[in-house]
Amino acid sequence: MDRFDNIPETALAWHDAGEGAVLATVIETWGSAPRRIGSQLAISGAGEIAGSVSGGCVEGAVIVEALEALEDGAARELEFGVSDGDAFAVGLACGGTIRVLVEPVGSVLPDSLLRELCVARAAREPVAYVVDLDAGVRHLARDGFKARFRMDRSGFEEETRTFVAIHNPPLRLVVVGAVHIAQALVPMARIAGYDPAVIDPRETFASEARFPGTRLLHDWPDEAVDALGLDQRTALVLLTHDPKLDDPALQRGLAAECFYIGALGSTRTHSKRVDRLREAGFDDAAIARIHGPIGLDIGASGPPEIAVAILAEMTLRLRKGA
Repeated sequence: MDRFDNIPETALAWHDAGEGAVLATVIETWGSAPRRIGSQLAISGAGEIAGSVSGGCVEGAVIVEALEALEDGAARELEFGVSDGDAFAVGLACGGTIRVLVEPVGSVLPDSLLRELCVARAAREPVAYVVDLDAGVRHLARDGFKARFRMDRSGFEEETRTFVAIHNPPLRLVVVGAVHIAQALVPMARIAGYDPAVIDPRETFASEARFPGTRLLHDWPDEAVDALGLDQRTALVLLTHDPKLDDPALQRGLAAECFYIGALGSTRTHSKRVDRLREAGFDDAAIARIHGPIGLDIGASGPPEIAVAILAEMTLRLRKGA
């Protein structure tokens, strides 16, 4: 699912306010689609919308169908064929087909189920919304979809009409070291859908002026990391070059399930880091989780390009497990 979306929450708020609400979800699409499978559009009974299911070429038709579905209280599966010309007009390379599931809240999608989903999302709990389109049965699942959670991949179960929408916690980026690279990385990561936090006890470095609108923690890194919490939807990036600051957070990261851990420094610096971690009791398998030197080798020069290399490596790890 899209990071930082509040589509289910918005739909629930409209329903609770008595306006009526519908959730439209992409269940199949063409390969070059601007929206991933599982992307959602919420429509209120008054015609308000939040989110999207395409680049704009089918939203109007989905809204019309959603309002009609709200009146008749039944789910609908919509299929749209997009011509090459129409696809080009909305910024796509070619046309194709998009299928959208439309579910009125209350009559089709139980409001109790939607409420439970929103509670799980608020608690950063991975949860799958599972719907058997033939039987019309819907439920939430915490287990049984480990691979889907890991790859953040919604879609149909093989050779069935059971659609699984994955709702993972939002991605987070925890940066230790409020340095120039961090100043470039934080806004890039935010655009990519991460919720960033910067840790640095040096308040001159970790200041609002240098990191506007960013959560800043001035505690010692291990204490700050403990306060934030680390999970499998967290990327931990260490940029201080100072073992006194990097190492405490790094050890917390190795003890957690962060999907990405990267540490700035040369090959020689990383070798010394490995020695310190071995002395601290970490084995080679744990240490191998660290990307050091940090970032993909793209010949980066200067903080902005290094930030690009780091974000690219984070994406590679997230999407392909590489």
